[in-house]
Amino acid sequence: MVTVTGLTPLGGSSSNTGMTVTVALNHGGHSDIAHAVRSIVAAGFPAGRITERTLAAHLPYPDMPPVDLLIRTSGEMRLSGFLLWQMAYAELVFLPDLWPDMTSEKFRDAIETYRHRSRRFGKVGAQ
Repeated sequence: MVTVTGLTPLGGSSSNTGMTVTVALNHGGHSDIAHAVRSIVAAGFPAGRITERTLAAHLPYPDMPPVDLLIRTSGEMRLSGFLLWQMAYAELVFLPDLWPDMTSEKFRDAIETYRHRSRRFGKVGAQ
């Protein structure tokens, strides 16, 4: 997994201070969650005190922010286990192109698709 932070957002904005881009290749979200559970058990946490925050802190990449957008290439219409915990409220864009064929124009198109989405973070309608 490769993570780059501090990038300037496309289009710029006074409220945006940067962004994080993570490229996950052959990554297993199930093993991340199993790792977190083993770590919590090893630390002796009582079951009643385990929260979402506890689990997130014990993931292999605890400082990784939640994923806002997943761009899935290759025409596959599935997550393939990528970053399952961090992707809970991610928006998904599926492209038919293979990863080596990605261009900056296709990337910008995916970002533009994302910009028109209504982010609800688990809520429905006007909750």
